Amino acid sequence: MNQTVAVVILNWNGLDLLKEFLPEVVKYSKEATVYVADNASTDTSISFVEAHFPEVKIIQNKVNGGYAKGYNDALAGLSEDIFILLNSDVKVTPNWILPIEGVFEKDKSVAAVQPKILDYKKPTHFEYAGAAGGFIDKFGYPFCRGRIFDYLEKDNGQYDDEIEIFWASGACLAIKRDKYYEVGKLDEDYFAHQEEIDICWRLHNYGYKVIYTPNSVVYHVGGATLNSMNPKKTFFNFRNSLFNLIKNVPSNKISSVLFLRMVLDGIAAFKFLFELKLNHFIAVFQAHISFYTQLNKLIKKRKKLPKKDNYYLKISVVCRSYGLGQKKFSDF
Repeated sequence: MNQTVAVVILNWNGLDLLKEFLPEVVKYSKEATVYVADNASTDTSISFVEAHFPEVKIIQNKVNGGYAKGYNDALAGLSEDIFILLNSDVKVTPNWILPIEGVFEKDKSVAAVQPKILDYKKPTHFEYAGAAGGFIDKFGYPFCRGRIFDYLEKDNGQYDDEIEIFWASGACLAIKRDKYYEVGKLDEDYFAHQEEIDICWRLHNYGYKVIYTPNSVVYHVGGATLNSMNPKKTFFNFRNSLFNLIKNVPSNKISSVLFLRMVLDGIAAFKFLFELKLNHFIAVFQAHISFYTQLNKLIKKRKKLPKKDNYYLKISVVCRSYGLGQKKFSDF
């Protein structure tokens, strides 16, 4: 194969994660050049990499611009054909890169690939951020083969088919360099969370494919930077999901979709309140306020992007999961 590959790990004060996971990335990534892109860390993580892994190349970002800006800044100087955006809390396995390269080789319309992502803490099960490939419903709620909301399935080989998916997880996202720039890179207004859904949505609207391959397997800790108990995560997930809708949903659907999404988000907010998660209740409303304050900018972005009607797999994953009790992807 003549494709060049860059494995790029975004780091922010991640010394402990680099100590634990970087050795295997280096060991099992001989087909690639490994980079650590540092988001202006204040710990000793970069000096650790320089001292122990001289073969790893350091990219020093000037500020902590989050996931989107951090990667945009880091990738700007790279020339490899394939970028693999790898979280610092991911354990890779032998032969994890070659199957990804193979998917790109087989079909030139493929722009992005995701491996099977299992839970590092519970290796028999799929992991929240990606599992066996991502989809969204009509109202922009993301779900995965192997993960519906907080329900994680055991990996019994039920999703060992290589298929086209809607979005690939940012925990381990392989994307062709030329397609990354063609569709406009990661949107830096997101800061963190769901920007991978946005860029995959744009790839879809441009006519490209996103593929899941079970032949590459990684294990993700998840929540190492921002865990699910942090209301900031709730804020970014709700707000950025609205960003995805306003930017990418076709004009004939956007009004009804946004209205019903606001109703569903309101229900979700009061669910947090009944669970005595006051900070998360507030975070949902803060997410909507932030969305409204940026609406003009988002509409300008929307006008520049192509759109397709067939973006969602199911009408409402909320109704199926909470209303009908369907917890597994196979139930759908």
